Amino acid sequence: MSFLFFSCSDNGFNNNNPYIPNYNFSVTLNLSFASYSNLNFVSNAVYYAGPEVGPKGIYVFNTGSGYNAFDAACPNQALSSCSTLTLDGINVVCPCDDEEYSLFTGQGKLKYPLKQYRVEKNGNLLRIYN
Repeated sequence: MSFLFFSCSDNGFNNNNPYIPNYNFSVTLNLSFASYSNLNFVSNAVYYAGPEVGPKGIYVFNTGSGYNAFDAACPNQALSSCSTLTLDGINVVCPCDDEEYSLFTGQGKLKYPLKQYRVEKNGNLLRIYN
């Protein structure tokens, strides 16, 4: 008699942030489409603002070894008119406090890093979900 065990691991994945609600969503981006084709190249980001991903949208970034997806809301600010991150090269900046966050790591200098979401690549499709 043999037993086979399966387990699900989130690899310590934690995206809790008191300023940004947890939205359950799943969105698929096709890298063949012109609006997302920049993601085929390292160090490029795309902003996606669909209603299913929350009030500020998401940034998707090609790290060279995979993809990162982050909420586009400033992680250390309450949701407001100035709390949508803006893209600046390989970083995003919060207009409320001029804090800069790396799209490679999600880290900035303040308490909370960028709120990260999971990304799966299947052929030319990227699935971003929470």
